[in-house]
Amino acid sequence: MPIKLIAVDMDGTFLNNDQDYNRKRFNRQYTELKKRGVRFVVASGNQYYQLKSFFPDFAHEISFMAENGAYTVHSNEEVFCGEMSEKTVHQVLDILHDFQPVSLVVCGRDSAYVAHDTSEADFNQSLKYYHKLKRVDDLYTINDTIFKFALTFNESDVPEVLEKLQESVGDFITPVTSGNVYIDLIIPGLHKAHGVKRIQELWHIEDHETVAFGDSGNDIEICIMWRTVLQWKMRRIQSKVLRII
Repeated sequence: MPIKLIAVDMDGTFLNNDQDYNRKRFNRQYTELKKRGVRFVVASGNQYYQLKSFFPDFAHEISFMAENGAYTVHSNEEVFCGEMSEKTVHQVLDILHDFQPVSLVVCGRDSAYVAHDTSEADFNQSLKYYHKLKRVDDLYTINDTIFKFALTFNESDVPEVLEKLQESVGDFITPVTSGNVYIDLIIPGLHKAHGVKRIQELWHIEDHETVAFGDSGNDIEICIMWRTVLQWKMRRIQSKVLRII
């Protein structure tokens, strides 16, 4: 059967080391995909507003599965939006006091948020991934639909921190790596594979008509569900994902 849906992670997979891609080549490829009726889906842990900036010519017609599947948009229309309860948000914030991440971003539908005393350097670093980003006086009183926490740690600390987070919040939140220094706390079950499934249902596309590409801990579910040998060709792919596939 022909492939009808291609889902790609961005950082470390679709994007190069300069956080860009060969736009002329992809423009030709995307035109060919459209001719063949193949859907192109961006599947990333990053913010929707950041992701769509990579595709100014196509954002109005492709699908974005942002925030690790918690927020899905197709042709500028919201398809799905997950939501953490206020109780869960407060529980996570309480527990994170003991972990002291290098940076903490609370991710919502309308914007992402950092504490008012976040340094200019950390704020600007977060802006690379969250194009809508606000400082707030109190992370406990954000008026938005919250669906993810994005944490930064020293790379050498990530394995130990991930294990401790699983022990501390694993009963109600799922910690996943999202790069060498990043850990995301996501709503259980709202991972990238969940988002791809919603897109498949929208277009009546079967699993055997789908391929997905990723390189990090937040790509494990799509690597399991839609295996492809091309994943082995990624220049940098985390060992945990390699063990899975």
